[in-house]
Amino acid sequence: MNDTPSKMSSESLPPKAGWTACMRSFRSWLQLERGLSGNSVEAYLRDVQRLAFFAQNLAQPPFEPSGFETLHVDAFVAQLYDEGLSRNSQSRILSGVRNFCKFLLLEGILDRDPLELLDSPRPERKLPDVLSIEEIQAIIEAIDLSRKEGIRNRAILETMYSCGLRVSEVVGLRISCIDDVEGFVKVIGKGNKERVIPIGELALETVARYIEEYRRFVDVEHGYEDTLFLGRRGRELTRQMVFTMLRRTAHEAGIRKQVSPHTFRHSFATHLMESGADIRVVQEMLGHSSISTTEIYTHLDQNFLRDQMERFHPRNIKA
Repeated sequence: MNDTPSKMSSESLPPKAGWTACMRSFRSWLQLERGLSGNSVEAYLRDVQRLAFFAQNLAQPPFEPSGFETLHVDAFVAQLYDEGLSRNSQSRILSGVRNFCKFLLLEGILDRDPLELLDSPRPERKLPDVLSIEEIQAIIEAIDLSRKEGIRNRAILETMYSCGLRVSEVVGLRISCIDDVEGFVKVIGKGNKERVIPIGELALETVARYIEEYRRFVDVEHGYEDTLFLGRRGRELTRQMVFTMLRRTAHEAGIRKQVSPHTFRHSFATHLMESGADIRVVQEMLGHSSISTTEIYTHLDQNFLRDQMERFHPRNIKA
């Protein structure tokens, strides 16, 4: 998309335009030049409105867009911090302000980006709940196998936990991608990247039972002949169906944590790390392009850390 503002925008915005006029033209630029959705445009405008309020009511002295300078940036960031905003919120607001400054530079209202030397707050990474091995087992065993789809649901959960799959990967799993002799599954992950993951014997046994007891009796719709997990109508399951099934099963198992398919994936990685698996092995199995993404799965229970220290630290080993 061309970053040059339209001729109409340049002619209609004087060099000393105030906040209202600048934000009105900024809206048009986001819509016409950037082609952003309505929600994105409104989000950017809310961010800039914070800056405008600061500039007109809190800054000493107040300033117009053409007077926005580096010296104002630290005070604005400090104001965001004083409001108790999280690092994620601060980072998002500053992203909107950066785009506004880019627009002002293109319009000739600013001749230098006041945020060019600012490092935005690093976003916080929130860790999802992790389930214990016993909780995983309780959820899987809570599935009612007397129901027709029970064995299918158990096979789904066994596969998710055995391989650490994303929910999109498990619903898209193909029969032809399962090597039950060598014990591997081929998965197409984000960005159509293919990876091969080991799958445990218990999961393989449950999948084989599902195929024998459920899938072979399903009237498969054309195009889904190779899809492993099917609904009653012979089509691929949706992610929401898996989410709902897991949440309901966790409730029936008495688990009061916020459980989702990602909780299973997170627990898979955490249990591997707690058992001593190499982080790069876990990275490969999860399909992360960057090891920094995998690092959020390496938080270890404090009791586990203390146990490891007491067992292996040379000054703690009893004679």
